[in-house]
This record gives sequence, structure tokens and C-alpha cells, in this order.
Amino acid sequence: MKEKYGKYIVWGVTFFLVLNACILVALMFLRWSEVRAAVGTLNQILAPITYGLILAYLMSPIYNRLCEWMGLLLRKAVRKPERCASLSKALATAGSLVFLIAVIVGLISMIIPTVVESIMGIVNSIPAYVQKVSRWIQTVFADNPQVETAVLDVYQQGVDQLMEWTTSAANWMPNLQTALDRIYSGVMGVVNVTKNSLIGVIVMIYLLNIKDTLTAQAKKLAYGLFPLRFANELVDKCRFVHKVFGGFILGKLIDSLIIGVLTFIIMSILRMPYTMLISVIIGVTNIIPFFGPFIGAIPSALLLLLVSPRQCLIFLVLILLIQQFDGNILGPKILGNSTGLSSFWVLFSILFFGGILGPIGMIIGVPTFAVISRLVSERVEKQLKKKALSTDTEDYRGLKHIDENRKTYVR
Repeated sequence: MKEKYGKYIVWGVTFFLVLNACILVALMFLRWSEVRAAVGTLNQILAPITYGLILAYLMSPIYNRLCEWMGLLLRKAVRKPERCASLSKALATAGSLVFLIAVIVGLISMIIPTVVESIMGIVNSIPAYVQKVSRWIQTVFADNPQVETAVLDVYQQGVDQLMEWTTSAANWMPNLQTALDRIYSGVMGVVNVTKNSLIGVIVMIYLLNIKDTLTAQAKKLAYGLFPLRFANELVDKCRFVHKVFGGFILGKLIDSLIIGVLTFIIMSILRMPYTMLISVIIGVTNIIPFFGPFIGAIPSALLLLLVSPRQCLIFLVLILLIQQFDGNILGPKILGNSTGLSSFWVLFSILFFGGILGPIGMIIGVPTFAVISRLVSERVEKQLKKKALSTDTEDYRGLKHIDENRKTYVR
């Protein structure tokens, strides 16, 4: 009886699951705003865990290397292997935590004073900038006094209204409540981020020490629930995902660090203002593939434009040269062919995942799409081999159809 009706039972269960999956997907699209709000709420609840996972993943190479070094150093002093391993993990955890704190404190000590100095410099340079623009207008329209007078009058009226608005208390009072609400929201946001970050560091410490156990438990679960062949494929695919994500993110961080340092060195040689602030902006935004250089260059160019249009133009040329160096020489050397995607699919993945997840999506979009592309490609090639068809893409270029009997390719 089981052999007779087993096939139909499997078909029925499969149809039921597929139907429910389709209904679920349709409901998600019909109530996308509610789904997005629910995901946002869940993300806020799990924010400390998310921060801890990200920190643990980023610090894992450093932790592994420190654990290996400590094991070699303590092997002669501590005879018991269990005791040696425990001490190595503890020292590696402490070293990773010290490294993380040093990086955060270093960035804050570099960025905050520079940002404050830059803001004060911009505020103090507004009168000089107004005078500079006035002289530029006089120079451009020197041959046409009537146009010069009209343009200067309009410009001066705009400047006077701006200064009056910024200095008049009457203009600030109606928006005082809104400003206070925004300040309160900003302060609470900073408090929440700080709280989540501190809890995330604690989660990171736990994850670094139990990551091997969690990996073993995940493999045990896979081999216990799925057939052996499927479990082996699943473990292999997870290893591939880790290789793509780890290689891309680590390589991108190193690449962005080099670009930031290179920008700082060249801007220091050229004696440009806001050197540290702009170098940090360029280095951080360079993590985002393709669009990162433009995202960082636009606000940096506007900062320099307030000081000198000439230096702004030089900076734009400099960024163009640096990004050409990064895209054609440095990036391929560090990242290699870690994703295997063409330029079009890189652009597509950034736009698609960036539209869904924002800046985080722009960062993880390329490795995520690379994994999806690899899995789909392997599945297609596996099906082609079952049908005794070619897996070479060139055999399908200009193809009209394939003869069903002879399996020949007709062009």
C-alpha cells in the first residue's frame, strides 16, 4: 500500500507546499509596507545580535591568527592540551577586543576633532566666501556694468536674507519644537546605537569562543536531517559562501584602507584643506563598489569648493586618477576574481540590493549575487549534463535549435 500510493502522497505534499509558498509570496508583495515594518521591528529587536555577528565575522581572521600564535607560544609552558587551548582562546579574545577598541578609538580621535574643526572653518569662511563670489561676479561681468549691477543686487539680496534668517530669533522660534524633537530623536538614536554596540561586543566575544562548536552543531544538524549526499552539498555550498563573502569583504576593507591612506598622502603633499576628514570619507565610501567613489567625492568636493574652486577641480582630477588606479590595478590585485561577475552584473547587484537594503545592500550585494549566480550556474550545468548537452556557453551563441534525435546544434 505504501509503495502504491507513496508517489501520489509525495506529489500531494509537494503541491501543497508549493501552493502555500506562492500564496505567502503574493501576500508579502500585496502587504509589502506591513512586511517591511515588521522586518524593521524585528531588526531593531535583534540589532545587538546582528552587530555581534558582524563584528565576530570581521574579527574572526584576527582571532584565529592570535589563537594560533598563542597556542604555539604556550605549548611549551602549558603541558595539558585542554588548558593550553583554553588559555589561547582567552588571550586571543582579549587581543581581538583590544584591536577592535584601538581601531574605534583611533577613528573617533581622528574624525571628531577634524569634523568640528571643519565645521568651524566653514562657518568662519562664509563672509570671505561671499566676498570672493562678489569679486568673481565683478570680474566675469566687467565688460557689462548693467548686468553686473543687476546680478550683484540679486546676489546681495539673497545673502542679506540668508544672514537675516540665520540670525533672527523670530525665524527660529516656530521651529523650536521641531528642532527639539529632532535633537531628542538624534540623542536617543545615539544612545540606542551605543547600547546595541556594547551588547554586540559582548555577543562577539561569546561567538568568537563558541564559533567552532556552533559550526560543528550546524554540520551535525545538516547530516541528521538531510540525506548524506544533500548534506555534503549543503556543507560545500556554505563553505563556498564563506569563501566569497570573506574574501570580498576582507579584500574590500584592505583596498579601502590603502585608498584612504593614499588620498591622505597626496592631499598632504598638495597642502589641501580638510585632509584627514576627506581621506576618511573617501576610504569609508570606497567600501561600496562602483558608486562608492562618487558618493565620497561629491561632499568632499563641495567642502573644497567653499575654500577654493581651483583646489576643488584639482581634487576631482585626483580622485579620478586614484579610482582609475584602484579599479584597474589595486582592486584586481587584492580582490582578484573573487566574485566572477561581469561589470554589468556588478552594477545590477548594487542597484538591486541597494534599493532593497540601502547602503548595507550596496556592500553585500555583489558577493550575494555572486553566490546566487554560482548556485544557478551549477544547477543549470548539472541539468545540461543529464541531458547530454554541452555546458560551454559558446556552443549556444547564434543557436537556432538543437536536434532532438542527434543532439546536434543547428545554427
